[in-house]
Amino acid sequence: MSKVMQIRDVPDEVHDALAQAAQAQGLSLTKYVLRELEHLAGRPRVVRDNATTIRRTQQTVQGQPDREMILTLLHEGRGE
Repeated sequence: MSKVMQIRDVPDEVHDALAQAAQAQGLSLTKYVLRELEHLAGRPRVVRDNATTIRRTQQTVQGQPDREMILTLLHEGRGE
């Protein structure tokens, strides 16, 4: 079941910026903010998955992998 949220004390400039962004994408302010919240809620999962990949890579190479190796494994893990 979905929940209701109410955000108080939103500064006018923040509200205006969000309303303009929603309008530019043809969305209601509610739908736009919900989409942005869903995106934010997914960020910890991405960070956790990336950290797991980095640890696994460090164990595989027995040390500190370089940036390219980490990026390659991240892309492979995402099926890219």
